[in-house]
Formats: sequence, structure tokens, C-alpha cells
Amino acid sequence: MARKAKLFTIGYEQTPPKAVLDELEEAGVKLLVDVRAVTSSRRPGFSKNQLAAGLDERGIGYVHLAALGTPREGRLAARSGNFDLLQRIFSKHLKTPHAKEELDELSALVKKAGPVCLLCYERDHSHCHRQWIAEIIEERNGVKVENLAGRQV
Repeated sequence: MARKAKLFTIGYEQTPPKAVLDELEEAGVKLLVDVRAVTSSRRPGFSKNQLAAGLDERGIGYVHLAALGTPREGRLAARSGNFDLLQRIFSKHLKTPHAKEELDELSALVKKAGPVCLLCYERDHSHCHRQWIAEIIEERNGVKVENLAGRQV
């Protein structure tokens, strides 16, 4: 019996870059899809170029799908702990043409790229927009979603 394909998610909050990269490598991830609207980070190792270089050293590809990131007002809602508002904002955002296009691109990547992992900042996937993206792809592609968590500092 064939194993069901997996889609992983991971958040890097309170996790050092090496722990995130180790977790991705151990899970067999072949492509990391960055679903942050803004790829700069105050955390060393997690800005777009640094992250892509660290992934490349481990044979993991990198793609940034900015339109799957949370709009500014959604990020503000998340920071204030208003996750219901975040979900309403992000749900509306996913109906935009650019977000729909990138959801289609992500769906295609999951089908052809081998194990894929969605990355965002929030450690707890239940409080992050990447969980809602993963649920859409799970339904579209029939993949099993697994949430990873690297060792915290």
C-alpha cells in the first residue's frame, strides 16, 4: 500500500536556525515554502537569503510565496492575540487573485517537489495562517499534514 504524501509546517519562533534546519532534514523535506509576507527577520538566520543559503547547504530548495503571507492588519491582530480577527482577515485575503494564484502554485509544488514544508514565524500552528493554508492543500491534494517543531531555546 502506498504511503500518503505529507505536507509539513514549521514555525521558527524561539527556535535556533540549526534546530529548524535539523528538523527539516530529519523529516526528509525537499522544498521549504516560505509563506511570510515579509521575509526579513530580526532573528539571525531567518531572513530570506540567509535561510535559503542554510537550506541549500542541506540540499533543501527554497521558494517564497509572498501572496500567501498575512497582510499587515492580520499580523497586527496576531500580535495582539486576536486570532479570530486574524482568521477573518486572512480568509478574505485568500480570495484575492494573487493569493489564489499562489495557492495553485503551492498545490502544484506539493504534487511534484517531494516533501514540502510551509514556514512562518509562529511556533504554534493553531495560531498561524500556515495552518489554514495547509488545510486547503490537504483537501486539494489529499496529503497528510504534519506540524514540526524544532528544539526551543
